[in-house]
Amino acid sequence: MGFLGVLMLDTRFPRPPGDIGNPATFEALGIPVRYLTVTGASPMRVVREADPALLAPFIAAARSLAGQGASLVSTSCGFLAAFQADMAAAVDVPVVTSSLLQCATLDAPGVLTFDAQSLTPELLRRAGVPPGTPVQGIAPGCEFHTRLLHNHDRLDLQEAGRNVVEAARELVRRHPGVRTLVLECTNVPPYRDAIEAATGRPVHDIVTLLQARWRGLP
Repeated sequence: MGFLGVLMLDTRFPRPPGDIGNPATFEALGIPVRYLTVTGASPMRVVREADPALLAPFIAAARSLAGQGASLVSTSCGFLAAFQADMAAAVDVPVVTSSLLQCATLDAPGVLTFDAQSLTPELLRRAGVPPGTPVQGIAPGCEFHTRLLHNHDRLDLQEAGRNVVEAARELVRRHPGVRTLVLECTNVPPYRDAIEAATGRPVHDIVTLLQARWRGLP
């Protein structure tokens, strides 16, 4: 067995345990992990600008990790689902760019996203998200959204937790038929337990998806 290779955005904001970018997240699950940062891939370029020029460096980075012995490759931003098909075709190991990829397999999912205005119908289609799936964004301008989007070097973790829980509550308030929640953002899993407690719904994210895919590797 090799390791999980994670392609990281070029960021400096804090990453508490549970975040995909914190090695302790996977150490706790018994999954060896190796990281590779894609230089210049800022949150703004990936989320708001959806810069297609980033595809080539992400493919190159995926090939590098696969060449080093990665058994599974992922990314640190759910919006990179836009690159799923191209990246998967470029390497000989499984690629999981986003937690959105699991929506089609879940019971009445609702998506909690970092940035609702950027999660376009085309991006959802590329990720295989069923048409009509409810989407709720974290409030623009709040602590969590501002610090991450603008790549600040500090984050009030307690306030960030309140921000994501509030958005999750709003999702189920607006769409009470939602039976499972999917966290698009790879920085929200540290608050998974709080979201489950606040909404009464099971929560799926990039970490739970990668854990399942890792267990399923031959």
